[in-house]
Amino acid sequence: MKFTLSWLRDHLDTTASLEGVTDALTRIGLEVEGVDDPAAALADFRIARVLTAERHPQADKLQVLSVDTGDGAPLQVVCGAPNARAGLVGVLGLPGATVPANGMVLKVSAIRGVESNGMMCSSRELGLGEEHDGIIELAADAPVGTRFADFAGLDDPVIDVSITPNRQDCMGVRGIARDLAAAGLGTLRPLTVTPVEGEGDAPAIRIEDPAGCPAFFAQEVRGVSNGASPEWMARRLRAIGQKPIIALVDITNYVSIDLGRPLHVYDKAKLTGALTARKARAGESIEALNGRTYPLDETMTVIADDEAVHDIGGIMGGEHSGVSDATTDVIVECAYFDPDTIARTGQTLALTSDARQRFERGVDPAFLDDGLAIATRLVTELCGGTPSAVTRAGEPPVPARVIRYDPRLSATLGGLHVAPERQARILLSLGFTIGAIDHADAYSDALFASIESPWPVRVPTWRRDVDGPADLVEEVIRIEGIDKVAPVALPRAPGVARPTATPEQKLERRVRRAAAARGLDEAVTWSFVSEAEAAPFGGGAWTLANPISEDLKVMRPSLLPGLLSAASRNQKRGATNVRLFEIGRRYLANKERPTLGLVLAGERRARGWQSGKAQGFDAFDAKAEALSLLAGAGAPIDNLQVMGEAGDAWHPGQSGTLRLGSKTVLAAFGIAHPSIVKAFDLSGPVATAEIYLDAIPAKRGSGFMRPAYVPPALQAVRRDFAFLVPAELTAEALTRAVKGADKAAIVAARVFDLFEKDGERSMAVEVVLQPGDKAFVEADLKAIADKVVAAAGKLGATLRS
Repeated sequence: MKFTLSWLRDHLDTTASLEGVTDALTRIGLEVEGVDDPAAALADFRIARVLTAERHPQADKLQVLSVDTGDGAPLQVVCGAPNARAGLVGVLGLPGATVPANGMVLKVSAIRGVESNGMMCSSRELGLGEEHDGIIELAADAPVGTRFADFAGLDDPVIDVSITPNRQDCMGVRGIARDLAAAGLGTLRPLTVTPVEGEGDAPAIRIEDPAGCPAFFAQEVRGVSNGASPEWMARRLRAIGQKPIIALVDITNYVSIDLGRPLHVYDKAKLTGALTARKARAGESIEALNGRTYPLDETMTVIADDEAVHDIGGIMGGEHSGVSDATTDVIVECAYFDPDTIARTGQTLALTSDARQRFERGVDPAFLDDGLAIATRLVTELCGGTPSAVTRAGEPPVPARVIRYDPRLSATLGGLHVAPERQARILLSLGFTIGAIDHADAYSDALFASIESPWPVRVPTWRRDVDGPADLVEEVIRIEGIDKVAPVALPRAPGVARPTATPEQKLERRVRRAAAARGLDEAVTWSFVSEAEAAPFGGGAWTLANPISEDLKVMRPSLLPGLLSAASRNQKRGATNVRLFEIGRRYLANKERPTLGLVLAGERRARGWQSGKAQGFDAFDAKAEALSLLAGAGAPIDNLQVMGEAGDAWHPGQSGTLRLGSKTVLAAFGIAHPSIVKAFDLSGPVATAEIYLDAIPAKRGSGFMRPAYVPPALQAVRRDFAFLVPAELTAEALTRAVKGADKAAIVAARVFDLFEKDGERSMAVEVVLQPGDKAFVEADLKAIADKVVAAAGKLGATLRS
């Protein structure tokens, strides 16, 4: 929400400085996002007169100007504008000035061999409009040498305020002025509304959708002359970033910003029959004022005549019935649209506008008559014409909301004692009424003393967000000053604080540290993804009814879509080795599942003179990371089995799962499916894994302290076995069988050699034996060896001779 300081002072009688205004805005909860001072940006631009204009010796389209800046000696300036000529008075940027449009710093330079001491500027270059066909032309009597900002009245700072969704009353300059007046920064000027007496028949208006459009007021103005807006209005609209279009359109935009009351104007000559607020019909569409065509459905409220739809109700008008410089008769619309209907329609059409922002928050339903009168008077004053009588179709929903308020709540609920008299004055200045006191000027001690607690507080029609006593406490505290609320320490039990982390939180800490120690970078991505991104991972079980956008509509069924998007962004910015992980929740149909996801993309090893070409990641890299993180989480990795394919999201034949038993899946790993890699615009194979933290078995309670480590008293013994094995036998299956041959003596087994020849495969296994109370003798070793050979034989393996 942008407005100028002078615009604010139209509604607020104050002597406060710019800094005082911005400090007060932030203090009362209206966050100032920025202040733009155009006068400061144009400080080095002066009014100058062109004395002579000669053709550039080296360029046909350039001229060499002699320019009077009012400082004595003329300056030489090279200019390419077609309207540059002797006698023209324009705007000169001096060396050292920064051009607002592009940030270029002007300096003395040679252009085609001719020295130029600055630049004659166009409106676009100064950020004052879109005109760029030539340089600015000022009146012949404009004071040469004067700062252009002072001459043009640009010494009016623009304040940009962030309005939270609950403060619909501050979507107009007057609402902001009301808050500042309540904060003691001045006095709210009265809003003078004079009804416009009309003559002749009122426009034909009907309502067929009272739920979507409960009230539709309109007034016709005949014989208008639709030209350019007056300079004061155009200047204010330009200052806040709106382009002045034509008087009738600018009037609606101005009233919307000034009073938070969206309006619309129809060219009556382009209408057929009555204007009707109704639901759209199947197959209907509209070409909106932004030039785009939108398909409509039966859930949307529209304004239509007997032939076509002319307005997406409360969001944007149609191109067909828009006004132009040839318009002579208009219908001014001032309607109330249901906020929920507006929000749903805007989301469906992916269409936003200033009107939608105000209607979906909830405009003042009691301001229809006044809003229409103000708009019609502006039309007649700026464009002429004769107004008709007013048509009032429907009734605006103006609820009588009365809240019983105990002033002691400011201390008990808000933490700040405020005198009841002060609370009453704050609420009255914000537009609330208390009993018989209906405005701040009507307050008196005697009248206030007659009101018993709890007070009957009537909520103003423009405060849709106020619903109960707690909201009134908030109003009192923010105006009185939230900085006055004294900090109060929470009570703390004596002694050493007990640990508060849950086992799940401790598990997440362990795996986060383990992932960081492995060289992975933590990412935090959205919990929402698009439907297309969720589909390869089983689709989303939960869809948001009010998504931020269509790309963030589905609760993620996997952490991988967000990580793949992050990896893609990193690759596009030149990252050659992307190693990301995230700890978060997957949202499945039955439950939220804590999960760790990881993505390995790009080069596992950069090219080098020793290793040759760069090497990418493979499924075994993902498996190694998964096993390491499971070990860090305390999972029994020695008991895990690699089984089956991980799913459709992984490359066929290049994925697997890590399971504890046949049913408990602790992790899935592998290479992402090529179609997914392509969809996320990634290059090369991408290794991925997900660890399902809630599937990791909890450790058994073993007391507060770990048992002391006792090293073995005797040295371990190593024995090697070479087996001829079937081609389909995996190393994991063989080592598991070998380790199970004698669980008391065998503490480890690993494959250290693989040899294939003539269709036969040989695996060599190193077995580590740990003696207990006494050393192994030869007979013990032979017995263990026989058990190992027998266990391997059950899998079809035979000992090589």
